[in-house]
Amino acid sequence: MGVVPLKEIVDRAMRDGYGVPAINIVNDLTLESVLAGAVERRSPIIVQTSVKTVKSIGSDVLFAMWRAMTAGIEVPACLHLDHCPERAVITECLDKGWNSVLFDGSTLPVEENLRQVIEVAAEARAHGAHVEGEIEAIKGVEDDVGSDEASKRESLDVSVHFVRTSGVDVFAPSIGNAHGVYSSAPDLDGQRVSDLVAATGVPIALHGGTGLRDEQFKDLIARGCAKVNVSTALKVTYMQSNLAFLREAEERGKWDPPSLFRHVAADVTAMTAGYVDRFGSAGRAW
Repeated sequence: MGVVPLKEIVDRAMRDGYGVPAINIVNDLTLESVLAGAVERRSPIIVQTSVKTVKSIGSDVLFAMWRAMTAGIEVPACLHLDHCPERAVITECLDKGWNSVLFDGSTLPVEENLRQVIEVAAEARAHGAHVEGEIEAIKGVEDDVGSDEASKRESLDVSVHFVRTSGVDVFAPSIGNAHGVYSSAPDLDGQRVSDLVAATGVPIALHGGTGLRDEQFKDLIARGCAKVNVSTALKVTYMQSNLAFLREAEERGKWDPPSLFRHVAADVTAMTAGYVDRFGSAGRAW
């Protein structure tokens, strides 16, 4: 237990048929609260940082927070750099101690994306870290990365070649999912997940977890989505919790920051625990 490689977490999850929450944190309070939710439910956890968060907080401070908060932690935890198109940031984070990265080359031609992912994978291996890959831009913008238009879906043969040749440890396909808030109920292609897992044996990352129904999670996790990304839900929970508390504080004329922090932390912890329960990862710590 404690900080472990991404592959150790997702391989076990796919084998045993549950999904692991991969939650994007935005500051020290959300990091602490996401970890607390995982510990409360005895679940593995993947903590994700966007490029925007890395740049706003700084990799030194962010990793120092991670190291301090995971010291002695009793559940498997991994620190993942999410959707990073910038090779310099990937190198920076791997050098600091991140043990998982997603090189986002989805806007590049497939062969150029593949060439760079192979290089990123070699760099990550030298640090004892793992790599997630994708070849299709999933609709929606998260932390200034992405597009409001989904890219063309590649054939199964192209996707399988990419996974096998690149050596990625996790693959994130487009299956009708989207980042952000869904404007309508998504039509998800679960068969594509099954086909990719059957052809490659590699765990699948489900992006755009916020807003999906329990039956969708259950189906996709059973097919091999071992890593389930949650970003928008944390941001909404964090900001709405702050807003609700501050409105009440204004009405009462009582301003107490530590009480605000405790209130928000409790809500983020509860949100994390809720996703753990929905994904079936409660009690899966080893």
